[in-house]
Amino acid sequence: MYLTTCWTFSAVRWFHTCRAPKERHKYIWPDRKLQCLIYLCATILLPYIINPASPSAWMLEKSYFPACYYFYCGVLLLCFFGSVKQWNQWKTVSWAAALIVVATMLVPAVDAWFPSGILNAQGLRIWNYVVLIESIIMMVYSGLAMWQVKHWMEEARDQNYSNPDDFPADYARRVWLAPVLFTPLLWPAYIWDSPLWMAIDNVLLAASNILLLLNVMPAWRRKTILSSSEADITECHEEPTDDNKNEQIEQTAIEIEEYVKGQRAYLDSHLKLDDVVAHTHLGRTNVSLTFRCHFSSFANYVNSLRLTHYEQYLSQHPNETKESAALASGFSSYTAYYRAKKKLENEGLSPKTTK
Repeated sequence: MYLTTCWTFSAVRWFHTCRAPKERHKYIWPDRKLQCLIYLCATILLPYIINPASPSAWMLEKSYFPACYYFYCGVLLLCFFGSVKQWNQWKTVSWAAALIVVATMLVPAVDAWFPSGILNAQGLRIWNYVVLIESIIMMVYSGLAMWQVKHWMEEARDQNYSNPDDFPADYARRVWLAPVLFTPLLWPAYIWDSPLWMAIDNVLLAASNILLLLNVMPAWRRKTILSSSEADITECHEEPTDDNKNEQIEQTAIEIEEYVKGQRAYLDSHLKLDDVVAHTHLGRTNVSLTFRCHFSSFANYVNSLRLTHYEQYLSQHPNETKESAALASGFSSYTAYYRAKKKLENEGLSPKTTK
């Protein structure tokens, strides 16, 4: 059952995409091929299906889940949620983790797939400890991935992104603890050396495959992106009463406008609050306060400039498509343009009314 759902997952993810992303060769869930590859790796478990009584096949089956699943969770978390530009800093670590997994699983895989095998009873016992050590290393790797995603979630919560599509915070909150949730399913069969536990784990993991497939289907992800609203932004309802603080906010606003609007930094589709802080050499707290009190919010101000640029660009280039106009205006996609426009309209703001 588990292997069948893995093959189904890979086939559906490979062949099925909704029309709009397929036309633009862009997918809402990145690295679709990596997903397919990871779920096809379960094919190495075929010897256990063919001959479950084989000690070598059983060793392969019970080792696969703790040895591989933490790596799978870690690499998919980093790849998906770091898809904008943070993923590159984790590629070296992920490649090293991949080599450790391959080196660990190669021996039991060869032993199970070749009729004569390469390990005797003593070798199987020794390799149990190797798998245990490797699994702990992969737990650390997935823990690092969870920590990094949590850090990105905190950045998103601090309104660090001008394009909400840069980081899907809502989805991150639902899945960043996946390695922890999978842990009760990965270890019982290995610890107790129990085929019964393995059968139960396979059923539960198969169900998790189906749930994940339904959750990442492009049509569902597109619907979620189009319909989900961003987190409510805390507005500055109280004007600062201190004259010096007022003056400081006004001066900071001038510096921000000079960089974001004057230097057209808003055309960077991945512009972050941290970028503004770095270029203006002003404190993050001061910049954040100014955006809230003077510009409504960082995202609102930047996107209002992008919306104005979008209208101007279309009027100057009437033959351009809406998608290309959105990209040229600093939006990551036409979907991002549409969401920003609807959000500003819902909040009673527009490029003309946003300071």
